[in-house]
Amino acid sequence: MIPTHDLTGMILAGGEGRRMGGRDKGLEPFAGLPLVGHVVKRLEGQVAELVINANRNADAYRFFADRVIADAEDGFKGPLMGIYSGLRAAKTPWLLVAPCDSPALPDDLVARMVAGIASENGQHDIAVAFDGERLHPVVALLHTSLADDLAETLAGGERKIDRWYARHDWCKVDMSDCPDAFANLNTEEEKLRLEKVLMGSPSKEVK
Repeated sequence: MIPTHDLTGMILAGGEGRRMGGRDKGLEPFAGLPLVGHVVKRLEGQVAELVINANRNADAYRFFADRVIADAEDGFKGPLMGIYSGLRAAKTPWLLVAPCDSPALPDDLVARMVAGIASENGQHDIAVAFDGERLHPVVALLHTSLADDLAETLAGGERKIDRWYARHDWCKVDMSDCPDAFANLNTEEEKLRLEKVLMGSPSKEVK
């Protein structure tokens, strides 16, 4: 098992929010909190340090985290660049990554990811959440020693997370008992629908 003091939590909030009209998704109001605040609640107290990867509004994000880090390279180069920036910045052997736009993540996400990365033959280098039907590559636990390899991968032009994961010893963590927890919000309509569900509206389904 990975002890808390060996674990950094990082929330990815560095995107452009194109489908949200260019707004900073992590700071969008949702059920009484900015979206990022809901993800913070899933990680705080369960990691040695909580970091937010953000490329704008750093002062606003500092209220929610121990540190705010920007991408290592300018230009909004995607979540793989955010993951690299976290691997490079982390002060612990392990980095747990979660997106800012999934406010319903399981309360025991950290414990389940830590348990899931272990096998009879030892620990894998990467664990990825799996909802029973599909992987969620930005909900992942990674060993920070992978930073140099990812730097080379990015320098070669790769931007696909799954292709980089496939190069390493990775595993999926079964979260099939709570697939709706991984709903991510890319549009205003998706945000409003999930907000109604979580606040007890008659709407019953999250897609």
